[in-house]
Amino acid sequence: MQTDVEEISPVKKKVNIEVTGEQVDVEIEKFYVEIQKTVKLQGFRPGKAPMQLITSKYSDIMPGEVKRRICEQSLFKALDEHKIRPLAYPIVEYGIPQLQQGAPFKFSAMVEVLPEILLSGYTGLAVAKEIYTLNQDSIEAELKRMRESMAQLVPMGDDAVVENGNAVIVDFTFSVEGFPDETGISENAPVEVGANKLLPGFEEGLVGMKCGEAKEIHVTLPESYRLPEAAGKEGVFQVTLKEIKRKELPELDDEFARQFGEYESMEQLRAKMVELSEKYETDRIQGELKERIVQALIDKNPLDVPDTLVKRELNIKLEKFKKHLESQHMSFEMMGLDENSYRERFHDAAVNRVRGMMLLMALAAKENITVDDEDLAKRYELIAAGNPDMLDRVKDYYGSDHNAKAFLTDEIMENKAMDFLLSSAVITEVDASELKQSQS
Repeated sequence: MQTDVEEISPVKKKVNIEVTGEQVDVEIEKFYVEIQKTVKLQGFRPGKAPMQLITSKYSDIMPGEVKRRICEQSLFKALDEHKIRPLAYPIVEYGIPQLQQGAPFKFSAMVEVLPEILLSGYTGLAVAKEIYTLNQDSIEAELKRMRESMAQLVPMGDDAVVENGNAVIVDFTFSVEGFPDETGISENAPVEVGANKLLPGFEEGLVGMKCGEAKEIHVTLPESYRLPEAAGKEGVFQVTLKEIKRKELPELDDEFARQFGEYESMEQLRAKMVELSEKYETDRIQGELKERIVQALIDKNPLDVPDTLVKRELNIKLEKFKKHLESQHMSFEMMGLDENSYRERFHDAAVNRVRGMMLLMALAAKENITVDDEDLAKRYELIAAGNPDMLDRVKDYYGSDHNAKAFLTDEIMENKAMDFLLSSAVITEVDASELKQSQS
């Protein structure tokens, strides 16, 4: 067997393999002998059919099966020989001419690998950090949201017309000319008018309608629509309004505060909200600081990223987003999206995320940053959140699932590398307005 490797890019290699005619003949003979031993042909006992009949009857499937065997036997041997560690299963390309008895057989395999990272310039990175200030408007906005969540829906009379803020029940059909698969029917669908959760133009079209009224609402499908070829086309809703309800909001008084359990007054509730807001904002500020310092690291160390890792990152984000939508009783279709458009929209962000992750792991290796049992024990306790029973289950889970434990170990190592990066950085605190101005 002869092998050589072509460097296609820092993250792609092409492994070329040639096996001798003698090896090909050996595998062909093995194939036919195995068939002869097991096949049942009319007029012959198993294993007694003449070889000439076997070769004649199974010559059509022989090349494919022998190519597969040769590939299995030689490919990973060649990868080991050249110390290549593929990130995914290699893509095999068979050469021309195809497999022939007595002739050498050539094939190639494209593999993705991690690039060699020669990390530099990772200490003393200069980054800006936002100064925390209490945003009273955000507190009031959260109180408004809390009032909305506790609002009572009161049916309105037959003469009422739909206004923004109303909750309505509708039956509708939806269609797009030229796209029959986009046709949809819904009965007793709840809609919060003015929430802008559905296709642009639909909720606006409900304003002014009365109970029992039927109406045709035309909308333009947005560029982000889940079916790209339908974007920009006109969609038509045939709507019948069945019920209108208005919201009655509770007063912001001590009684309102007591409905949240642990508070006796609005003063206590507001104080807790300020505390939670400060934690949320400081976490956000720290998260954005980490994003900026990783970007600074990337700017100092540009590198190619394997598509395999980008696809893996996108799949993880996609599944998390799906679960988030399900928790909000929403779907991709309601947002005018599908999985392909999601992947396209967030592809560049995934590339950057993988690039930063690779650099942080390279930093960990260079600085001999490791994860020990104590680090894992602390993370288990954090996951269990002080619940002893949960802690036992967490330990059992990671103790029995090697992949999950490896994933968690990498995450801890990445965090420790981030801490190292921050500890050596030059951080300048600036106002939020100044930070936004510098980024625009």
